[in-house]
Amino acid sequence: MTENYDAILIGGGPSGSCAGAILAEYGHKVLILEREKFPRYHIGESLIPFTFGPLERIGMIPKMRSSGFVKKYSVTFVQRDGRRSQPFYFFNRYDRATVAQTWQVLRSEFDQLLLDNAREKGAEVREETTVNRLLMEGDRVVGVEATDKSGRTYEVRAPITLDCSGKEAFAANRRGWRKSDPYLNKVAVWTYYRGSKRGEGIDEGDTTVAYVPDKGWFWHIPQHNNMVSVGVVAEGKYLTRDGLREPKDIFHREVNQNEWIREHLSVGEPVGKYFVMSEYSRHSRHCASPGLLLVGDAFAFLDPVFSSGVMLALKSGQLAGEAVHTALATGDVSAEQFAPYGRMLREGVENMRKLVYAFYEPAFSFREVIERHPEAAGLITDCLSGDVNKDFTQLWDWIRELVPLPDDLPYGEPLGEAKAECDAVSA
Repeated sequence: MTENYDAILIGGGPSGSCAGAILAEYGHKVLILEREKFPRYHIGESLIPFTFGPLERIGMIPKMRSSGFVKKYSVTFVQRDGRRSQPFYFFNRYDRATVAQTWQVLRSEFDQLLLDNAREKGAEVREETTVNRLLMEGDRVVGVEATDKSGRTYEVRAPITLDCSGKEAFAANRRGWRKSDPYLNKVAVWTYYRGSKRGEGIDEGDTTVAYVPDKGWFWHIPQHNNMVSVGVVAEGKYLTRDGLREPKDIFHREVNQNEWIREHLSVGEPVGKYFVMSEYSRHSRHCASPGLLLVGDAFAFLDPVFSSGVMLALKSGQLAGEAVHTALATGDVSAEQFAPYGRMLREGVENMRKLVYAFYEPAFSFREVIERHPEAAGLITDCLSGDVNKDFTQLWDWIRELVPLPDDLPYGEPLGEAKAECDAVSA
């Protein structure tokens, strides 16, 4: 028998859990299909201030405050020789009791909390279930075919399917929508340490960005249970110079490229394996097509330097949940209905993308921009904190005095009925 729902979500990560919680709270019949068994490992542990809004919307703030996650109030930048900037405290610009205090999370625990929250709101969650394909009627997605852990394959149908599959980008990859960023093709190598040095008091949860040559950088993210997430990001040709290929060898060579990192890791011990990820910056040409909506990393993922990934995933989950609720309530789930959603997400992605591009330019420094234009400090803080849907035109003009910035990518519009039909014919 075919099962019917109001909405099907592919993936139970932050974007899927957030959208699913909102739709279920509105009373819609929601099914979340998750390939893994939670809790499961995932990189991306540092939350930025403007994750507060989506977390508050789905009722997660009390759970976060009662969790063991390390509280985060600031970010610090460290030069290669170990010279450290003063911490940039979020409460110098935002409300200390809300937006200005965020968390360093263990993603396995954080994502479990989010998925359980969606369940509590009324979403049905099926873990260890693989989505095989989208079900089509003409050019419209009408559901999915899935296989559960017992090997049973079945179909589920809904007026709208949300692709929240993360970097797998289930729909975009299968439809040829997935596009690499023209410039952001970095490589990340990381591991975890127990007992590394960290700040005290309010600085215990400080995120540190520590520079290495060729505009590479380390992250140093304190977690609970005396653990630290630490990794290096740079061009692949830099990291693999002199023929090094093993992630462990690359990581430990780069540790010696920054005095602060070397000193802080010297008293700790590495725990577990060394991970590597390359060329992870991707964008989808379209945000939607008939019966389909892309959410979170399945829509776009930037560089990890400013920890924007989880914020954009949660933000897109909130926007998607509200947009799909409106579409279901009005009986109009056409792709065109989601054009405002796609434009808002692309605006946020493009604003953060410009700041990421500037960061990697050798001639750029935040300090020089602020020395030239003191008013830039607040705008930079807003973008870095995740307040990305505002007019930054003046900031980009100031930054262009130092370095070039990219044009917006022509992506994000929905693929409407007529275009989808043409695509189907040409395919």
